[in-house]
Amino acid sequence: MKDYNFLVSQIKNKSSCLCVGLDPDPLKMPDDFAQNAFPLYYFSTAIVELTHEFAVAFKINVAFFESYGPSGWEQLAMTLSAIPKECLIILDAKRADIGNTSAQYAHYFFEDLNADGVTLHPYMGLDSLQPFLQYSDKWSAILALTSNPGSADFQLQRMAEGQFLYEKVIHTYTAHPNPHIMFVCGATHPEAFSSIRKLCPDRFLLVPGIGAQGGDLEEVICRGRNADVGLLINVSRGICYPDGSRPFAESVRELASGYQRRMARVAFDS
Repeated sequence: MKDYNFLVSQIKNKSSCLCVGLDPDPLKMPDDFAQNAFPLYYFSTAIVELTHEFAVAFKINVAFFESYGPSGWEQLAMTLSAIPKECLIILDAKRADIGNTSAQYAHYFFEDLNADGVTLHPYMGLDSLQPFLQYSDKWSAILALTSNPGSADFQLQRMAEGQFLYEKVIHTYTAHPNPHIMFVCGATHPEAFSSIRKLCPDRFLLVPGIGAQGGDLEEVICRGRNADVGLLINVSRGICYPDGSRPFAESVRELASGYQRRMARVAFDS
């Protein structure tokens, strides 16, 4: 089981909290992948092969596979089976619905695909996530404060008692007995990480927004880490789609190792 201690040990062993995001877009990937019969699988597994030495987790954006219909779902399952066992696998699916629907989602992601975690939105209430949270050996990554500009529309609105809505979400689910709840908190809000960490000192934070979205890696680590680091910092486009000035494989590997070195310097050396 890839529990809290397993994840902490991988972070220490690799001196890294890097989560590589797999967003396989045939319009952006090199032609030799895009023209393949299984472009999503071959591109994703190439990224995995080039980066798993530096990464503790992979976040797979399910939408890029769903858009291909049955072939996409087949390639998604193939991709999961190719990821090394020491890496956490999170499906970025942002699911939640009424109980019986969520139960079907949870069964498919956690049992059929055997993913280690899935991203979830909390805004239909506690009952909508309960079918996922019943899997106490799996990770539920609950959206709290996301990296997109629209996070201001609802998540940064204050509730009657004075809390931001995202703070209410974190407070509510931190109290849940499932030990494998983490929160999605965007790097584009670095000023919030100190207060977020006070709300959930012992939970992992899954952090998008580094790289193409412009989040500050060092500031997020300094403000958001705990004694176990407690961060999975996701980089997708900033690793998977280099500028083309050098060979693809060389560039991807160097970008991933560069993020790992920066993480090691800030999270472990300071």
